[in-house]
Amino acid sequence: MGLEIEYIEGQAPLDEDEKEGLLIKSITTRGELDEFEQLNIEKAIQWTIGKKWKSEYILSEVFVKELHNRMFKEVWSWAGSFRKTNKNIGVDKHQIGISLKQLLDDSLYWLENKIYQEDEFAIRFKHRIVTIHCFPNGNGRHSRLIADIIISQLFGKPIFTWNSTNLNKKGEARSNYLTAIRQAELGDIKPLIKFART
Repeated sequence: MGLEIEYIEGQAPLDEDEKEGLLIKSITTRGELDEFEQLNIEKAIQWTIGKKWKSEYILSEVFVKELHNRMFKEVWSWAGSFRKTNKNIGVDKHQIGISLKQLLDDSLYWLENKIYQEDEFAIRFKHRIVTIHCFPNGNGRHSRLIADIIISQLFGKPIFTWNSTNLNKKGEARSNYLTAIRQAELGDIKPLIKFART
């Protein structure tokens, strides 16, 4: 019996080749998968604590991939590798590297020229990277953690609370989060900033 995942609104389904990358073959349900991924993510968070990284490293493809790898390497063989398939969300698979480079270059410009306030900078980065959808899975969690790293490491401010809820599960918090994401897609970033600090 293989891995059966029930997807909720806003999640991109894995294709069969991506499912083959599951390293823990005893996982068969969404609940088990979430549990193992969360344990791995907690180790990645521990890895970030106390670090003093330069902005050029945080805002680099190397760091974007390394963070995803640290978050999911104990669960997925493709952790830290760009997706090789197109999804119902995200840029074309061939555009991932280019789109990410544009975001990273833009972000360095924003930082150098103080274009945005700190929270807006981090949330704009989070929103842009999740819309690129670099990886087969975990893009939302990755984008939230990288926003936390940006706000704490680059600006010395407290990390975001993200409604203090597991946004990977159905519920009011996830609905509000997705609504804020859609508003950001339409050009209004304020609801997503507010949500991140709620």
